Amino acid sequence: MNAYAEPVVTLDLDFMVAIQDLGTVRALLEREFDMREHAHNRMNISAPGSDPRVQVQTDPRCGGFPARASRHDVLGLRLPVASPEDILQGRVWAVQDESRRPGKRQKDLADIARFLEAFPALRDRVPADVLSRLP
Repeated sequence: MNAYAEPVVTLDLDFMVAIQDLGTVRALLEREFDMREHAHNRMNISAPGSDPRVQVQTDPRCGGFPARASRHDVLGLRLPVASPEDILQGRVWAVQDESRRPGKRQKDLADIARFLEAFPALRDRVPADVLSRLP
């Protein structure tokens, strides 16, 4: 969300990989980095002895996100960034996932609230059950 709204301090950077490239990306990353696969369709990747973590989203529902991405400046790098609609949809799915930890879901709600401040026209894309929980 850093390309569209003010950044929040965090130690992770989220990436999406085209689903057809996931096996190749996994094999390349395993050679150089510590990698852990988690529930909630993601891989956490880190360098030994380093705090920052890269999270690779593996949820098949996000398969179309890379094709709709556009390049933006993110923390000094020009990177492909998912569309605002896709980012918002990913956060909505995260909030609606009852198996996620409550603290994570609260963070996702806060992300949605911040995102809607930057993109109020997208409010109609957020289901009523999620809107009712926003701060």
